[in-house]
Parts: sequence; structure tokens; C-alpha cells
Amino acid sequence: MMRLTKLTHACVRLQKDGATLVIDPGAWSGAGTLDGADAILITHEHFDHLDADALRAAMNADPALALWTNPAVAAQFTEFPGRVHAVRHGDTFSAAGFEVHVHGTDHAVIHPGMPVVQNTGFLVDQTVFHPGDAFTIPDEDVPVLLLPVSAPWLKASEMIDYARAIAPRRGYAIHDELLNENGLSLVGNLLQFAAGSGGTSLARLEPGTSVDL
Repeated sequence: MMRLTKLTHACVRLQKDGATLVIDPGAWSGAGTLDGADAILITHEHFDHLDADALRAAMNADPALALWTNPAVAAQFTEFPGRVHAVRHGDTFSAAGFEVHVHGTDHAVIHPGMPVVQNTGFLVDQTVFHPGDAFTIPDEDVPVLLLPVSAPWLKASEMIDYARAIAPRRGYAIHDELLNENGLSLVGNLLQFAAGSGGTSLARLEPGTSVDL
């Protein structure tokens, strides 16, 4: 059994068999996000997914802590040889006992005039898929989708279409720190619409809430 804990914004913590994997600990993720982490996955370089100073401090404090990410992010942490692993679409690897499949290459387009950065989606233990900031559709089953719900690159219609294209059994909202109480209420309604009638369950968890998968 694996436990998923929704942290702030796009950050989640996965735990099983005494090991802890943290995905996308960004600047809005809150204090203590990396406490007890055994491995870290970073989807891309934007500050709301990567707090470089906090990550560097955690890796300096724990010489066993390792990072898996795309080449662009890995290049920022060359002072940790052997502990920072650059991965690409199609790769598979094991991190702290979690089996991870890599999907996707690019961040969603914010505007044609803005550069597109590398983005790496992670499917963990063939169960939980974190897409980062992209609409990547893995070529394998996704039982649990972490679904971005609010972003400069995202329209509500795209969120709905993406959820329906993936068709997970369960989905949990991420990328929601920009929303106030009114926006969160609206997202709750949109999630119900996105779930449709195909048996998918979509919900938003309050930060700090855990579910067993």
C-alpha cells in the first residue's frame, strides 16, 4: 500500500514500506516539505515546482538524499555527483524503492513568445502520475492522476479534456495555490463535471490530507 499526502500547490509526498518520495517541492510548498525525504523528483525548473535553495540545503544536510529530474534541472545541482540523476522520456528507474516511469518532454505553452522549458512527468509504481505542467498522456494505464487545475498555461476546458483523456480511476487536484476560496469552490464543480459518468472520481484534498492508494 502507498500513502499519498497532498502538500501545498503541486507538491505531494508518497510513502510506502518506511520510505518517502517527494515530488515538486517548490517555493510555495511550505516549511518542512523535505523533512524525512529519501528521494526527490522534480518535473521542471519553475520556482513553484523547484525551490532550489531548500533542495540544496536538504541535500547538504542528508548525504543519502537523491534527486531525479530532467537534464535542465540536473545541471543546476552538479555539486552532488552520483546523487543527481538526469532522466528522459521513456526511462525507468528505482528511487527509494519506488519504481518510476518517465513520460513527456516539454512544458505546456504559456505563450508563443515565451520559451518552453523541459518538463518530465513521473508515473510512480504504475499507480500515481504527476504530469508537472503538461498535458502528457502516458502510453500505459494511470490509476491515479494528479490533475493541475489552475495555471497561466491552463484553461478549464483543457483540464477537463485532459482528465477525460487519461480516464483515471481516481484523480486529485494539484497546482491550486493561485486560487482563493471562490476559485476553489468553482474548481470543485469543474472536477465533478470533468469526472463525467465513466467511473472516474476527481476531488481536491486540503494540504496535509493523506489518502491510501
